[in-house]
Formats: sequence, structure tokens, C-alpha cells
Amino acid sequence: MQTNKGIYTIILYVEQNTTIHTGGLGKIEYVRGCYAYTGSARSKSGFSRIRRHINVLKGINKTRHWHIDYLLPGATLKAIVTTNTEKDLECQISNQIKTTTTSIKNFGSTDCTCTSHLQHHSNFHRLLKYTLDAYIIHADNIDLYLLK
Repeated sequence: MQTNKGIYTIILYVEQNTTIHTGGLGKIEYVRGCYAYTGSARSKSGFSRIRRHINVLKGINKTRHWHIDYLLPGATLKAIVTTNTEKDLECQISNQIKTTTTSIKNFGSTDCTCTSHLQHHSNFHRLLKYTLDAYIIHADNIDLYLLK
């Protein structure tokens, strides 16, 4: 059964090393490369959360609520991976991606026991592969959106 709710991972590219004050995490140094952020869209608003992230990235929405909101304005959106589900797979997918990447400690994981929900890899294609592998292992369906 398709729903407008589920789990998503957005893959971002950060062009140069940068230090950003990231809410309660303080200053974080983000190394040039790609980042996979996994989040939940299982609330009433569902996948409209992704649209909100895009609006923050574009500067349309200036509200900073989640850790990812601080990284988005300096990044380029490369891909979005989603699964339509009522299951709570956010941590499983994020932890699967983590096995082949570097985690940004405590990022996006204040409401769970995960190390992080943001992973870094220098190579976009490898990070995309690791992300898709995580969804293949844990999800029943996958949608992939690639951006130029």
C-alpha cells in the first residue's frame, strides 16, 4: 500500500571545507564531499518535509529547526532516496549507511541512540550506492530522484 509517509535520505554536496554553527551541536567542520542525511517523514505532513528541506536549501525558508537546516544553505542537493512505509526504518537505514562512511557525531540523532544520521563520503557515486544498498536491505520499496 502506497502512502505519502516514510523514510528519506537526501544526498548533498559540500564544495569546500567549512565550519558551520549547527544549533545545539555548536561549530562543526564539514569536509568537502558528499553527505547523506536520513530522516523520517512518518508524521502527518509526510514527505512534504523534503520540500521544506529544499526550501531551506534555496533560502526560501530561513527557519532553523533541525540540525540539517544549518548545513542545507551551503550545499547542493544531488539525490533523494525514499521508501513509502509506516515502519520506523530511519535508524536501521542510517546505521547501514554508516558502516561504509564517516559519521558526523550526534547529528540528527537527538531523539534516538544512533551515533548520527549524517554520513560523509568523498565520492558521490559510492555514497549513492551505499545508500541504495541500505534501502535494498531494509525497505520494501525504493524511489530514487537524481538531480544535476
